[in-house]
Amino acid sequence: MELQLIEAYVPQQHFQNVDASLKDFPSVSYWISNEPIDRTHIRILVDKTKTEDILNYLEKQAKAMEGFEVLLFPVQTYIARLTEEEKKQREKTKEEDASKLQRVSRQELLGTIKKTSNITLNYTLLIIIAAIVVTIGFIQNSPAVIIGAMVIAPMLGPVISIAFSSILGDSTILRGSMMTLLYAVVIVVVISVGFTFFFPVPIDSSEFSSRTHVNIADIVLAFVTGIAGALSTLNKLPGSLVGVMVAVALIPPNVVLGMTLGARMWKEAYGSMLLLAGNISAVILAGIIVFSLSGIRPVRWSEVEKAKTSRKRSILFVSLVIVILVIVILFSKNLDLV
Repeated sequence: MELQLIEAYVPQQHFQNVDASLKDFPSVSYWISNEPIDRTHIRILVDKTKTEDILNYLEKQAKAMEGFEVLLFPVQTYIARLTEEEKKQREKTKEEDASKLQRVSRQELLGTIKKTSNITLNYTLLIIIAAIVVTIGFIQNSPAVIIGAMVIAPMLGPVISIAFSSILGDSTILRGSMMTLLYAVVIVVVISVGFTFFFPVPIDSSEFSSRTHVNIADIVLAFVTGIAGALSTLNKLPGSLVGVMVAVALIPPNVVLGMTLGARMWKEAYGSMLLLAGNISAVILAGIIVFSLSGIRPVRWSEVEKAKTSRKRSILFVSLVIVILVIVILFSKNLDLV
């Protein structure tokens, strides 16, 4: 059982109500101490799977009370003697958790998503580096160089953020994530176009040519990698673990799009554009589905209803985009355009 420590600083006048409510939640241990500034310090040691319910309650209180603060800490080690009843309860909890889609709390996810939905200098530098390395990998026809650049995984963040904000109905994060993704796509295109002025387009390269056309299998692959990306986000795993998979579906076709545009190879550019659009849509749809199945919901009732509507519309819209792209791909194949 993975544990987390929640610390709440509660204004003294609200302590009794908050204390009584918090004790209704399951916890491993519960401590109370007084602070010198008319606040009470409550520490709750909980199973990680129970954290979100407590944080949701505390979040509501923090928004309604002045001077209310909440902190969350991971617990590396906890030593205590367990009674037989506690041992049985932990075994029961393990069995219940095994049948659920594991994830960290919504509050932790939201913090991670907000970081990846904004344009920063670090993000810009990562995009530039990834674009340069992938472009050189194509010129050298080196799969190792191309895949090696994917460890950076700069485009994973905004794509997953789009999916996450869609199911919560958070238009602010959604707009920011879309702008960040568009910003990355434009930078990659500009850099790869610039390389065509100094290097010949490696049209004979197998790595390059494979990204100038698109198949239904490419969309399926992008969908599966999107599932991996969403699952890694749910459990806050290092982005590089699955970022390689997702990035392979996003940055290489983006680079090929830029290089073919720079060389005025319109047919090849059309194929790479369809591949990029299909892959992005598939990854977003995968993220929306995974996040929906994980049970992520807002706290307030009005936000819950808004999120339900947004989730349905997002799934419908992205699915419709993919269907249209599939039809265009099949039609283009008949005309020998991709």
